[in-house]
Amino acid sequence: MTARPEVLVRCQDAARTYGEGPAAVVAVHGATCRVCVGDRIAITGPSGSGKSTLLHLMADLERPTTGDVAWPALAGEPLPAQLGVVFQGPSLIPALDVTENAALPLILAGVTEERARRRALDALALVAADGLAGRLPEELSGGQSQRVAIARALALRPRLLLADEPTGQLDRATGRHIIDVLLATTDEIGAALVVTTHDPTVAGRFGERWAMHDGRLYPGPEPDRQSAATALPGEPS
Repeated sequence: MTARPEVLVRCQDAARTYGEGPAAVVAVHGATCRVCVGDRIAITGPSGSGKSTLLHLMADLERPTTGDVAWPALAGEPLPAQLGVVFQGPSLIPALDVTENAALPLILAGVTEERARRRALDALALVAADGLAGRLPEELSGGQSQRVAIARALALRPRLLLADEPTGQLDRATGRHIIDVLLATTDEIGAALVVTTHDPTVAGRFGERWAMHDGRLYPGPEPDRQSAATALPGEPS
């Protein structure tokens, strides 16, 4: 009998609504899915389709308005120590230099400053950003800032890595390298990887693809409204 995979995060009818009454906007409608150890998942869809909100629910950065999000296999330690997040927008702290930004989650997780700095520098080297180590965020381009944000998530060596449009501000060659690094590093540390992307080339690098459309989550690369209600992304068929 094949062992059932460990479930790192499970969404059950998870919905997220902003505002109330006639002005309410439903960003995610009742998403049901799961991410297990070893998964490599790309979530595609147009801007405003709910991809980022779903990732924020998985990361516990937002709570569902209705439904539930749980982290069955991550219950032993605090979530921030096991879950890495790469944000789509600017996320570096202006007063900290590149190395300090990359090391900060480690320090908050209780790693000593010296060890955190070593791991941060190693992660910066992976994304070819070690030459930026002493710079402040205001001295970086958008693409450089994104590489540093990716290094910050990798330095944590999380069990689950969630990356929101990680190549969105990068040229094609750098973006390809970043995906290489994300896939290789998560393989090395045994982490699951979920990315959102507009880029079909990036999505094609992943073994499993989900799609979002108008806040609804669909299995497979394209929405199929007739079959979506009966399928569970991340669940064996």
